[in-house]
Amino acid sequence: MSDLLLVGAGGFAGSAARYALSLWVTSRFVGDSAFPWGTLSVNVLGSLVIGVVVGAAAEAGGLREGARLLLLTGVLGGFTTFSAFTNETLTLLRGGQAGLAAAYVAASLAAGLAAVCVGYFGARAVAA
Repeated sequence: MSDLLLVGAGGFAGSAARYALSLWVTSRFVGDSAFPWGTLSVNVLGSLVIGVVVGAAAEAGGLREGARLLLLTGVLGGFTTFSAFTNETLTLLRGGQAGLAAAYVAASLAAGLAAVCVGYFGARAVAA
């Protein structure tokens, strides 16, 4: 149960931070642009932070389970799942599995785009 609370608390903090940062970037730098700068900023920052945390932890001998659950799964998972995606891709690359990493990237983008299209057009068809 304590693991679930760590992830939940971290997820709350990460989600709130994502929302706040996205609003701030959009209002401060973007204005009326149709490009999703807020989301891009969150994804890039989340990827940077997960890289720093995982890299520092690797140098220090790893993260304890509670810290991993709170920081990586909770805070950064709530902030952006894109950070998990980019970290998993890096893990494959560091493991010498460039082909698998490329397949993972391609499959994630293609399947994610296909899924959002199916969901969107399916919901519109049902609603019509």
